[in-house]
Amino acid sequence: MTVAVTIPAALARLFPGAPRHFELEAGTVAEAIAALDALHPGMADRIRDTTPAIRRHLNVFVAGEKATLATPLPPGSEVLVMTAISGG
Repeated sequence: MTVAVTIPAALARLFPGAPRHFELEAGTVAEAIAALDALHPGMADRIRDTTPAIRRHLNVFVAGEKATLATPLPPGSEVLVMTAISGG
């Protein structure tokens, strides 16, 4: 079961040679993050904190809906990791 994962350019730049788009096998958001970390060690620490939860300055969306680490990923899902946008 594969899913399409897109990470922000700012994150990809921290890992030389890392693409912005990945096709991964994963059943949950947490498993997708672990798969990214297996390809580029340290990436998981940039996406999730130690509680573990998705870092406050990032958002993860699955099929356009905000997700948590426990969110399941049906086959063919699109996962988007984005930096949080704020303003005032």
